[in-house]
Amino acid sequence: MKSAVGTLQNMNWSLVFADFKEITKVRLAVSVVFSSIAGYCLGAETINFFHLLYLATGGYCMVGASNAYNQVIERDLDALMKRTKNRPLPAGRMSVNVAMTIAITLTILGVFLLYQLNPKTALFGAISIFLYTSVYTPLKTITPLAVFVGAIPGAIPFMLGWVAATNDFGIEPGTLFMIQFFWQFPHFWALGWMLDEDYSKGGFKMLPTGKKDASTALQIILYTIWMIVISVIPVFGFTGRLSLSVPAAIVVFLMGMVMLIFAFKLYEKKDNVSARKLMLASVSYITLMQLVYVADKFLQ
Repeated sequence: MKSAVGTLQNMNWSLVFADFKEITKVRLAVSVVFSSIAGYCLGAETINFFHLLYLATGGYCMVGASNAYNQVIERDLDALMKRTKNRPLPAGRMSVNVAMTIAITLTILGVFLLYQLNPKTALFGAISIFLYTSVYTPLKTITPLAVFVGAIPGAIPFMLGWVAATNDFGIEPGTLFMIQFFWQFPHFWALGWMLDEDYSKGGFKMLPTGKKDASTALQIILYTIWMIVISVIPVFGFTGRLSLSVPAAIVVFLMGMVMLIFAFKLYEKKDNVSARKLMLASVSYITLMQLVYVADKFLQ
């Protein structure tokens, strides 16, 4: 009997943990934390592991809070879409009160931890939550311009790490911001292309033209080109302490060109398979690009 009760308790806790991961979007949150740590490593003259811990935990809290608020706001729309209908709120496994408690707790804890690094880091973290929940989320059902607004909080983490390490905002974190800002468009429009039918059920307007057409694909190509250009700008010495060696710049450029080839394939074929390949290429690009930047700094 005791064994059965213990098994049931373990199952309950595993379900609670699974729902917590779902409402905070653990995979997205971890990728954001990775970006912020990369930015920290680029900005820091010496690595402070306590600061890294504050940044990683605080960053996870901020992203988790944003996602929890988002799922509270969109719970009725999530119930209409195949990919989101089993989330904790639309599936009825979690109440709005519990979700809001999680969101508010993570907000307070996140701001507190980032403030331990410096006030600027906490401020940018708070701005990202505000823009994501109060501007981007409501706009998603109104206009495709929502993606432009959403690209701002989405681009903050890479920059945030530098600010956390230096307590300074200048050309260096601005460049990191712009790289990730332009990367958002091919990434999210490829995702939006794949999931367009599902998004339409929820009333979300994610593609720039509202259609899976040549114009959307062309815009994906143009933003990918801008991403490539900005990603290699540090090699020219215009970006202060943020530098890139010629070999590293060539590697970053070639990775960007691979992504651009997938963007051209989408323009040519205009199908979900091509969109998926571009989306996966974009995920690989942002991770590998950040690793190249960090490795290049410490190998120079």
